[in-house]
Amino acid sequence: MYTIGICDDGKNTCASIEEMILQYAAKNKLRLDIQVWQAGEELCKYLEQGGHLDVLFLDIELIKLTGIEVGYFIRNRMEDRGMQIIYISGHSAYAQKLFKTQPMDFLVKPITVQQIDASLELAIKLIKSNSERFEFQNGRDYYYMPYSEIIYFESNGRKIKIVTMKTEQEFYGVIKDLKKRLPKEFFPIHQSYVINETHVVRYAYDMVEMNNNTILSISKSFRKQVRERLLKG
Repeated sequence: MYTIGICDDGKNTCASIEEMILQYAAKNKLRLDIQVWQAGEELCKYLEQGGHLDVLFLDIELIKLTGIEVGYFIRNRMEDRGMQIIYISGHSAYAQKLFKTQPMDFLVKPITVQQIDASLELAIKLIKSNSERFEFQNGRDYYYMPYSEIIYFESNGRKIKIVTMKTEQEFYGVIKDLKKRLPKEFFPIHQSYVINETHVVRYAYDMVEMNNNTILSISKSFRKQVRERLLKG
């Protein structure tokens, strides 16, 4: 069972998205619980009271609290990094402003069935991958770390460092072999760095800022593909 949230101040938009989600669930034989709000304050209250969402379709132009402010509340106040936030808007000029809230996707109205299907498919894949673990060996000991906790990998000679919000670990290996073992949310930005896209909070032409405040350089050879990846083309 997945819990899906919709927050938009337009009743018709909420109803349309809910219907498309139900169609996706029927086609893919998924059990869903759908919650709907028309104000950011109501959504925040639900979360403060212990409510849980796996995926949230969140309008940016809400009347009082904006969707961006709700995103900050989810990531910083509730410290929820696992919820897949899909922003929706009538305008396309928000991409850079959204990084610190770590959205999974950004959809421009009017929303289509194809957009909903693609977003839900990716969201469910990410939710499943968050329960998967990266295995590595350090000395004689074996370690298992959830992919969702890994911010980035850094190559240093014959060793690779794993950086999370809580710890750093090292193991022997090379980036070239490492990339083959990782899920799709991980990608290289430099010959020494492979980052987890879900932990990027700011992007510039030659750097990314991760949610542990680390700034990593993007090498010239990766800049085009990094831009396409983070700004969705």
